[in-house]
Amino acid sequence: MAVIGTRGYPSYYGGFETAVRRLAPYLADAGWDVTVYGRPGATKTDDPSRDMRVRTHNTIGIESKSLSTLSFGLSSVLHACLKKPDVVLVMNVANGFWLPLLKLRGIPTLVNVDGIEWERAKWGRLAKALFRAGARATARWGSRMIYDAEAIAKRWEDEFGLDGFVIPYGGDDPGVLEPVEGLKPRSYVLLVARFVPENSVREFIESVRLLPKNMPVVIVGSSGHGGELDDAVEQLARDLSNVRWLGHVNDHEKLLALWQHSGVYFHGHSVGGTNPALVQAMACGAPVVARDTIYNREVLQTAGCFVEPVPSSIASAIRDVMGDTARQTEMSAASRTRAAAAYTWFDVCKSYERALEITRSEQTRQRDSKFAVAAQRTEQEQK
Repeated sequence: MAVIGTRGYPSYYGGFETAVRRLAPYLADAGWDVTVYGRPGATKTDDPSRDMRVRTHNTIGIESKSLSTLSFGLSSVLHACLKKPDVVLVMNVANGFWLPLLKLRGIPTLVNVDGIEWERAKWGRLAKALFRAGARATARWGSRMIYDAEAIAKRWEDEFGLDGFVIPYGGDDPGVLEPVEGLKPRSYVLLVARFVPENSVREFIESVRLLPKNMPVVIVGSSGHGGELDDAVEQLARDLSNVRWLGHVNDHEKLLALWQHSGVYFHGHSVGGTNPALVQAMACGAPVVARDTIYNREVLQTAGCFVEPVPSSIASAIRDVMGDTARQTEMSAASRTRAAAAYTWFDVCKSYERALEITRSEQTRQRDSKFAVAAQRTEQEQK
């Protein structure tokens, strides 16, 4: 089998890459021959946890915000058409344009559709139209679908008439970690997010200015290419001595420790299904204040505190939780319990393997059925 649509293995870029880091070795353990397509320079080749049984293949593409996914997806699909794996796991509906090529080669595809990309504020009108067209192509040409949340599955059923497998992301219980130097456990507010409008970064920035000036605030993330939100966070850190902007944190254990010892983790994501950062924060035991969305409520249920994306509301909720150590302890335990019950990587990987097996076997049955019909027709003609 092959994986197309991520930055490669092993990579720490985002949710897709996190899923592949866990899934690829799991499938190798189960006897699958796994190839992960990626981009040059996007993986951590010296990662000590890398499983050498997982094959990797970097393809060519155009490194730009609007063309990278499409171009690297096309070159990966063309290479897969030559190698003809028995099933392909495709990440992102932007690759839906290339699914007909795989279908023509008789290669079944299991597509993780991600979130509702055409509703993300970070994309312009053209990009939104392309994602919408990619979703339609995915619905037309993909063999089976994966949705990472029930709410996403409902949208696809309503808009495209398709059901599929609901498989969320998982989280790791990291055990007990040392606090990050200079930060006392439960003393600081944490934001971990890519700097895009739909992640409520602007609202969080304004809420921080309403918090006590002796309350530490740690911000992890960036836009990746600079811009207004990066500038605003940089200005915030200059204006307020209690704010630390760490940028993108490559040290995975450090990021886990930041979540584990936070007093509040603010999760402002508004578009998408099960967010990998939220699930991981819960597995670390972070007390979560989250933007009130159908997706965040599905994941957290009763384990979090929900707020509207208004600076005063965010600041008020943060102050309430930060001022109540008993509530922090209660919310931390609730996060861990919810993550352990619904979002373990073992269950996630097991579900992916089952979905891949079903997708592959359906293709085999369809091919055998065609052969049987053709043989029967030939026999009747001979008679």
